[in-house]
Amino acid sequence: MDLFDSIRKSIVPVHKEGYPFVAAFFVASLILGWIFEPLFWIGFVLTLWCAYFFRDPERVTPQDDDLVISPADGRVSAIQMVAPPEELGLGSDPMLRISIFMNVFNCHVNRAPVRGRVINVAYREGSFLNAELDKASQENERNGIVIESTHGEIGVVQIAGLVARRIVCWTHTNEPLDAGERFGLIRFGSRLDVFLPAGAEPRVSLGQTAIAGETVIAEFGSSKGPVVSRRS
Repeated sequence: MDLFDSIRKSIVPVHKEGYPFVAAFFVASLILGWIFEPLFWIGFVLTLWCAYFFRDPERVTPQDDDLVISPADGRVSAIQMVAPPEELGLGSDPMLRISIFMNVFNCHVNRAPVRGRVINVAYREGSFLNAELDKASQENERNGIVIESTHGEIGVVQIAGLVARRIVCWTHTNEPLDAGERFGLIRFGSRLDVFLPAGAEPRVSLGQTAIAGETVIAEFGSSKGPVVSRRS
């Protein structure tokens, strides 16, 4: 029984958004296998990858309103002062933007970076450039939410990528969100931008790997200054 429980607890559940895709991959594998048997195993491996892509693991989120938690799994690709997208309604002054780039092997369930109330949800059509490019934040298809927190209004933008063709957001205006709570998902490679008001200091470095719902990416009210790191 202990071995069974260990195996069961080590299996990460698949998010319901992925069920149709996993089923489609498996059916395609059966059809390909009927045509030529070795193709079934190729399709089966791709089916396992699809299930892995839509995994939805539990995360342990720090509960501190001064902390900003990563909204996505991936690599920190930008830390800079940039004017937020116009549709967010956050004004035209530069804000601290921390970008997390997700490749096709990262978990793509998105989580709220702070606790607060959603005051704006804004979708905008656009291109499908490589999400790692800086101009993708202005030109790509995206969906943004604004969260009213204890430290002011914070923007979170889901940006479609070169392969991604579907942004899913299941939170709505006036709904509360807890830090680390799931609010959306992007299919097959993309990026998340977090726009922070004055007073926030980065707690990550470029190239660092972030874990959604767990990694602290910024902090309010600290006099420690920006994080200093080194590669080793």
